[in-house]
Amino acid sequence: MKKFFVGLGLLGTLAVFTATYSGHEIPIYPSYYPQEIRIESIDPASAGRLLEQAKIHAYVGDETVFAHAPPKTISHVESLGTYVVLTLNPVSPLLVDEASGCSLIQTVARTLATEREHRFFFHPYPITPFHGDYLHYFDLAEAANKHYSTGEVASMSLKGVKLRVEGDLAKRLLPRAGHQPPSEWDVTLEQIDVGNLIAPSNIDLNGWLGPPALKQGWFHSYLLLAPLLSGDSVKQSAESTFQRLRTGEYRDATERLNLQRQLLTTLTSQCRRVVMGYTLRREYYNSEYTAGIENVAYDSQSGLNSPIFLRTVKLKDLPWNGWLRLGIKQRPVAAWNPFGGFSDETGRLIWFALGDPALFPEPYNASWLLNRMGDVKSTPVR
Repeated sequence: MKKFFVGLGLLGTLAVFTATYSGHEIPIYPSYYPQEIRIESIDPASAGRLLEQAKIHAYVGDETVFAHAPPKTISHVESLGTYVVLTLNPVSPLLVDEASGCSLIQTVARTLATEREHRFFFHPYPITPFHGDYLHYFDLAEAANKHYSTGEVASMSLKGVKLRVEGDLAKRLLPRAGHQPPSEWDVTLEQIDVGNLIAPSNIDLNGWLGPPALKQGWFHSYLLLAPLLSGDSVKQSAESTFQRLRTGEYRDATERLNLQRQLLTTLTSQCRRVVMGYTLRREYYNSEYTAGIENVAYDSQSGLNSPIFLRTVKLKDLPWNGWLRLGIKQRPVAAWNPFGGFSDETGRLIWFALGDPALFPEPYNASWLLNRMGDVKSTPVR
């Protein structure tokens, strides 16, 4: 008997449950898939306590808040969380020309390059080691790091520069910055969540996940930087190259790689927005024997909220079946149906359990995995 048991609601309130039953009990279970999956909206502080008490197996999404250091029975996985970016105000009086804007960005970047903030990684390039195509741009990333961290800085002082910060991390990285009025700022330091960045492009429809380039670094870079490009010729160049990559308009792999590098060169040619680094998302799970889970696979960009997690996770007390209990911070807000989409965090996790796509993203690179099928080559009988 297969049973999906999804509980929705805040901890401590009455939950709404949806149960689906099918078939009859069978003597052998073909996988480790749980017979029941329960998903609850839980605040981070309560999640830490429930993990320690083995009342939930994992907390998906937000970092769990522990009152003290997590015990040895609590493990974690790390994945790409946010981009940390500097964005220039297009109406700032300091933005006289492109060179002045780049000098301002580079001056602030030198300050950020010396920071050792918890889980902030200074990496002034939009493609990170958590992207499967990172090695294609390694030389460009190294050049950008040298330029912003050790290169010569134009004689510009931050005195009189109105710095705006958004988020707790940005406040810690630039403690002297303040909250500026909506239009009276020169440069903003902010975090852009990777999931929110790609959400408008993501399609979870009728068992299909896409588009194919959803995890590619060049695709993320386009979403992140293209909207702030200036100049018709630069915009047209970026858009034309992006469309060729998106539609497969190239002869071979060599031309594809050249187009990707051409796109990145165009996107990073201006300083209206510059990526300064990234942060990691840390998600905790109970690994205690026997109350915890094991065989925990996760995605390098979406962490535990990915198809691979629910297809691999194994309960220690009931290896081939059992009750998987998950917590998630976000309340469900989106429509839940294959046509309206499962577009919020909770909905996507539910769809990964209920949907059965032919392909889903490979966890640690930008390729795709076959689901319930294999490329088997026949061997002739001798």
